[in-house]
Order: sequence, then C-alpha cells, then structure tokens
Amino acid sequence: MNSDQKALLSDLIVLANADSKVTSAEYDFIHRIGSRMNLSSEEVDELFKTPIASKVITSEVERITHFHKLVLVMNVDRETHENEIVVLRNFGLRMGIRPGAIDQILIKMNEYEDKVIPANKLIEIFQTYYN
Repeated sequence: MNSDQKALLSDLIVLANADSKVTSAEYDFIHRIGSRMNLSSEEVDELFKTPIASKVITSEVERITHFHKLVLVMNVDRETHENEIVVLRNFGLRMGIRPGAIDQILIKMNEYEDKVIPANKLIEIFQTYYN
C-alpha cells in the first residue's frame, strides 16, 4: 500500500477519533475500507495508533470520493458530534471543497435514513457548486 492510500485511511481514522471515541461501527467500517485497499488488519490497526498526515488530492473525482467516505465514517455510528462536523469541514476546506457544498451536504444528510446521502445526490450537490 502506498503512502497516499495510508494518508487517506488515516484521514478517516482522525475523523472517527474527533469525538474522542471510536465506535465498533466506525472501526469496522475503516477496516473494511482498508481491506479493499489490500491492507491487513494489523496494518490498519497500526494507522489507528499512528495515523499519517493528509496528502493533497489533485483529482476532483478522488476529492469527492474521499469526502463521501469521510461523511460515511462520521455517520456510520448514527451519532454526529460537533467535533466531527468541525473536523469534516476542515478536511473539506483543505481539499478545496467549497464551503457552500460542505454546508449543503451537512444539511442534506439529515434528509436520509442513517444520514447517508446517496452517491448520485452527492454528485448533484458538487455539480451545483462547481458548474
């Protein structure tokens, strides 16, 4: 696994830790993503102990995909804490996502079961702010 993938997974871990606890739902979700990246459970656990710094994501599609994963991690335990919102917003801004798009996503997620915005709706939000 390359350092960019580790950095992306570390971002998810940092967000999961934003409320000072990682629930089993968050832990399992991050492990599933790590598994899709061909990481062993031990490698993922090492990132939980020592996350690495974020990397710059240059592709718009990769930024949207990564932001979507961050939103999923935030909501997988069905609890949204203010610290998680602050961390999510900061990740989004550092990735170059427009504040209006972030705000719209945070509003829209409350309209869906388990606060999971369908991927096509998320793309519609981004298209509104980037066209």
